[in-house]
Amino acid sequence: MKTPLSVAVAQLDCVVGDISGNARRILDAVARAKAAGADVLLTPELALCGYPPEDLLLRPAFLDACAEELDALAAQVQGITVLVGYPAERAGERFNAAAVIQDGRVARTYFKHRLPNYEVFDEERYFEPGHDACVFELKGVRVGVNICADVWESGAADVARGAGAELLLVLNASPFHMYKQGLRYEVLRERIADTGLPVVYCNLVGGQDELVFDGGSFALDRDGSLAWQGASFAEELAVLRFADGAWLDRGVPEARPVEADVYDALVLGVRDYLGKNGFPGALIGLSGGVDSALTLAIAVDALGADKVRAVMMASPYTAQMSLDDSREMVRRIGVRYDEIAIAPAMQTFADMLAPQFAGLPEDTTEENLQSRIRGMLLMALSNKTGAIVLTTGNKSEMATGYATLYGDMAGGFAVIKDIYKTFVYRLCAWRNAQPGGPVIPDNILTRPPSAELKPDQCDQDSLPPYEVLDAIIAAYMEEDLSPREIVARGYPQADVRRAVAMLRRNEYKRRQAPPGVRVTQRGFGKDWRYPITSRYRDA
Repeated sequence: MKTPLSVAVAQLDCVVGDISGNARRILDAVARAKAAGADVLLTPELALCGYPPEDLLLRPAFLDACAEELDALAAQVQGITVLVGYPAERAGERFNAAAVIQDGRVARTYFKHRLPNYEVFDEERYFEPGHDACVFELKGVRVGVNICADVWESGAADVARGAGAELLLVLNASPFHMYKQGLRYEVLRERIADTGLPVVYCNLVGGQDELVFDGGSFALDRDGSLAWQGASFAEELAVLRFADGAWLDRGVPEARPVEADVYDALVLGVRDYLGKNGFPGALIGLSGGVDSALTLAIAVDALGADKVRAVMMASPYTAQMSLDDSREMVRRIGVRYDEIAIAPAMQTFADMLAPQFAGLPEDTTEENLQSRIRGMLLMALSNKTGAIVLTTGNKSEMATGYATLYGDMAGGFAVIKDIYKTFVYRLCAWRNAQPGGPVIPDNILTRPPSAELKPDQCDQDSLPPYEVLDAIIAAYMEEDLSPREIVARGYPQADVRRAVAMLRRNEYKRRQAPPGVRVTQRGFGKDWRYPITSRYRDA
């Protein structure tokens, strides 16, 4: 057997725009990789500047700062080869690049070939494509370089193979959505089938606005078998040995349920959004319902109970059960809890508006006022303390507009905005089954959901059953099916037409909603760009 090539995989949580801080993270990984005897260190895509930098890439000073920091970083690298992702500028053109650093300098540079322009990606806005291979030799192994989307299509890996590569190192910033890891395996196995090249896939980890990167870096042998996989939703540095065309090290974790992945994505998204933006804590309006209960559990798991505050703002329509369940949950979870009755504010608004509303019947206006009073109170507490308000609306509500603009939509981060109501219950059940015992009282999970804005109110008074509604929304917005095609699947035509009509007319609300963690293949955010003003109606 030849002397093995030791490949270090640095799964890093980088911060967009923190160029010097990211360089320090990389250099720390360099030191640890050298100490572990690694020959080469692989870092994620655009690790130096963070991903995605978006329109920062259009600022010449940003590109200059990246170039200067890369040179300073390279000068400190000796005795190991390091691959660093960064944005390169050449003759007025920008490239998504990987620098191959050796002996204190950038020895080679690879430019990404495939520029994704779908889902949450818009790299064609910023970068020009590369065309050349980047292959270099280490310990007798010809190593090729690709970047993320290069391996999601044929072509770039073939170019590396044609240039003599025997092993493919791939820098990635591949955001999470449900079942994404299996899809990564599938596309990499297609590239292996095309080229015969074993692969190591280094992925970014961490939250960046509405995106979460889940890590899960891995290595595949030339037959497509999984040799090693790294941690999910956590930073990690691993060293793998490669010799005679195969990975010598083996380590594959047990399969995780999708609820575990989604819950961890939400926790990481909240932790990094607040941490990277400097918020000292979080505020949550607790209602006694399942959505606010799940949001509270996620916030505590992300930040710790000492950084989370729950506020129950009861109205005359709030059931005693809601108060009891909220008090029980905060007892279990250990956060600061306050109760503020909104009846006095409701009466004040009623008195103020009485001349304007004279002769008009009560309707949703009075219901929405309750929600807006609560939103105003939470935002006042936020202003006073600096803590950010976490909104509690789910994807089913965001789709149909079953939420109050400037009311329960008021806040800074929408934790579960990409979680369907039916999946909310699955996440609650999963969280309650974890070590330490249930944190969400059973009453919250078994009672019919209600906004409690009028007597005997139930969500299903205004919406189809959630199992029907969620399936319709998913088919329409994630699969792009027409209403006719959804009806053909067996869903009631009246429910389909109603749900789709609600989704269309509430685009103006979603445009004003706070960002939130994306966990499905298509969320209401970067990958949903529909006009507010539109008369198109599909059949």
